[in-house]
Amino acid sequence: QVQVVESGGGLVQPGGSLRLSCAASGSTFSIRAMGWYRQAPGKERESVATITSGERTNYADSVKGRFTISRDNAKNTVILQMNSLEPEDTAIYYCNVEGLLRTYWGQGTQVTVSS
Repeated sequence: QVQVVESGGGLVQPGGSLRLSCAASGSTFSIRAMGWYRQAPGKERESVATITSGERTNYADSVKGRFTISRDNAKNTVILQMNSLEPEDTAIYYCNVEGLLRTYWGQGTQVTVSS
């Protein structure tokens, strides 16, 4: 089993920045890819950014050039640095951890971009 805990998020004005952190604990030897997903009201959950154990990254087109994902394999953490935030980025952000046999999710953290 892997436990996933997110931190960060909150309210920010358009053009501002936020940093989301995610820490995995438990059977961390099984961790492969890590990533961030988001779900806005009335919409399906979508992938925002993912990073493999070899640090290969993938971003949604809507966040390319604004968001940066990174990970620390020794600490089993993944960071999402979000810059130039837009109202359309408002959503609950979930950390995702891919294990050997299953995927684990955090509880989610709210990001609100509003003036």
